[in-house]
Amino acid sequence: MSEQNTPPTKTQLVIVGGGPGGYHAAFKAAALGLEVTIVDPEANPGGVCLHRGCIPSKALLHVAKLVSEAREAAEIGVEFAAPKIDVDKVRAWKDEVVGKLTGALGQKVVKEKLTHLRGMARFKDAHTLTVLTDDGESELAFEQAIVATGSRPIMLPGVATGDRILDSTGALELADVPASLLVVGGGYIGLELGSAYAALGSTVSVVEMTNGLLPGCDRDLVSTLKRRLDKKFDKIMLNTKLAEMKETDRGVAVAFEDKKGERTEQTFDKVLVSIGRRPNTENLGLENTKIELDEKGFVKVDGQRRTAEPHVFAIGDIAGEPMLAHKAYGEADVAAEAAAGRKAVYEPRAIPAVVFTDPEIAWCGLTETEARAQKIKIKTAKLPWRGNGRTLTLGRDDGITKLIVDPESDRLLGMAVAGPGAGELIAEGVLALEMAAVSEDLRRTIHPHPTLSETVYDAAGMLYEP
Repeated sequence: MSEQNTPPTKTQLVIVGGGPGGYHAAFKAAALGLEVTIVDPEANPGGVCLHRGCIPSKALLHVAKLVSEAREAAEIGVEFAAPKIDVDKVRAWKDEVVGKLTGALGQKVVKEKLTHLRGMARFKDAHTLTVLTDDGESELAFEQAIVATGSRPIMLPGVATGDRILDSTGALELADVPASLLVVGGGYIGLELGSAYAALGSTVSVVEMTNGLLPGCDRDLVSTLKRRLDKKFDKIMLNTKLAEMKETDRGVAVAFEDKKGERTEQTFDKVLVSIGRRPNTENLGLENTKIELDEKGFVKVDGQRRTAEPHVFAIGDIAGEPMLAHKAYGEADVAAEAAAGRKAVYEPRAIPAVVFTDPEIAWCGLTETEARAQKIKIKTAKLPWRGNGRTLTLGRDDGITKLIVDPESDRLLGMAVAGPGAGELIAEGVLALEMAAVSEDLRRTIHPHPTLSETVYDAAGMLYEP
């Protein structure tokens, strides 16, 4: 995509950031008749999600799935030779996928006649941006703005990334497949990338300072996942702190400390630090506006995603949890519609979360863990997948579908799924929550047979009391 040769001096709407929230807002606003300018440092839109996050990680996880299925096929009578992995070719394919998607977005920017400034933006005041490009610095006056600058990985204090100590961005570059890899943090990014590297041949260990993987996730889902990860990973160390880490000639020497205070040491070829992400709100010149941040560093917004400057909106990772691309899409729609003068408000009843490990786990709405913490009365149905025909024909017997309902009204409050395709199945739960469905609605909806989706139907049937 070609950028604007002569930078514009003013625009109706400027989008700061070209990630999922930014480009979605830009296309929506343009469709609503607004003149749109996007400011982003990349040659094509896509943000972290397409360039260094969601898409490349799922590409690697697909490779991991192929390798795992080839190895496990022997159990059902199909044997393959040991997979040969050409890391250079895998990396090139992953980059090709990213290139196709980001290139298509660049073409759409041209087709929709949007202006793209490849550079970094900073607020000079509430109606002016200073934009720094390779050609120099210029000013851009705007009537309205949508800020969507995303987030970045959190690194351990005093630790810098390099060839041996990686963050998620470095891990996704797939420079090589280390013989041993330590994943610091038991969150979804670390487990996804750890699973991919384990399938590619690394001996993977995970260290998590809390008492369980995926803190905050439904424990039934985590248990289903952990049983499989215990077989794939060398070690999963819970309730364990990273006491010390330093690079040596042999790799990265790491000292661990368990809850009893006992220390152990081990050297790894590489370490992936995956302990969370922080919003990119620094160096934006927000101090030159009335825009405010909360105690966690997120931009404060209202129901239309307006900041304290009513003509400036904030969406995506900088506007609060959860930091998910599809949440940014939803906010982008609202912000663009509001900028175009339409009545719109951001009030989803459910935002799905998916961990693309094997098995996948996904949930939406209220979890049983949250219900217990908040002392909310619930009724649950937990259906193990070992009796589902489709599960068994896939050569799997792991998985669970859980429905959470209000015991008085029967209204669905949440849904949780673990198993192959959980990320696809969860959409039914999201729709049911948005439609304020009761479990009887799910029970009376005819599901195709034999499918994994029948587990939703069967779980709803468990809630029926004749």
